[in-house]
Amino acid sequence: MNTFRTIFLSAFLALIAGPAQSAIVTQQLSYAVDGETMIGYFTYDDRLTGPRPGVLVFHEWWGLNDFARRQADALAAKGYRVLAADMYGRGVQTHDAAEAGSLAGAVRGKDLFRTRAEGALEALMKQPNVDPARIGAVGYCFGGTTALELAYSGAPVKGVVSVHGGLTAPRETDQHIRSAILVLTGAADPYVKREEIVAFQDGMERTGADWTMITFGGAMHGFSNPEASRHEMPGVAFDARVAERAWQDTLAFLTRALGPGRE
Repeated sequence: MNTFRTIFLSAFLALIAGPAQSAIVTQQLSYAVDGETMIGYFTYDDRLTGPRPGVLVFHEWWGLNDFARRQADALAAKGYRVLAADMYGRGVQTHDAAEAGSLAGAVRGKDLFRTRAEGALEALMKQPNVDPARIGAVGYCFGGTTALELAYSGAPVKGVVSVHGGLTAPRETDQHIRSAILVLTGAADPYVKREEIVAFQDGMERTGADWTMITFGGAMHGFSNPEASRHEMPGVAFDARVAERAWQDTLAFLTRALGPGRE
């Protein structure tokens, strides 16, 4: 990591960490979906008592790695009880793009996609002091698509955020979307095609969903992740300015949808 990224990451984590007296608890959380063991990451501030809003974090196609856990910790510092879900099973993750594509491809576009997202939702709802009536989800890249599919399924979530995620449209049979939807995307993201944007917007209007799309000029795929450029993939790059704006948009959306994490 170069000096600029190190400085930015330190400053960004300090900004989102919340009050110094916060006591963030983290733990591995195993749960089962259709007989498969999923190994998630549960995090919360143990100084906040009583039922709290819950948030699912869905990982990029690399699997449940340090970036997903850091995002979960950042949300926990804001007062949410957070489960970073495992979408691959057994906590599998990778640094290899070809393997990541294979792992994501085994889930994406199949019934398994929604089933595993719904399984993570069920696991979060069962955790102590999680208010099951105030659940949201935030996903990144592959996880952004996951968050959308969870909303399309009609699951009882109040709001979902897709951050530089792949765009899918609701199916013709998806008529009962209960979640508000926020899509944060980059205008220079080559992995989000214009026809996909049109199909998504048409689907939102057809279903009457409560939706917002914010497009950041010049931003590429992966703009929120300081490590985005390490794999040297074309069209993938971190953008510090956009990352901070997207974070603030995410927090504002969650507050509207779930209520504040801290009251």
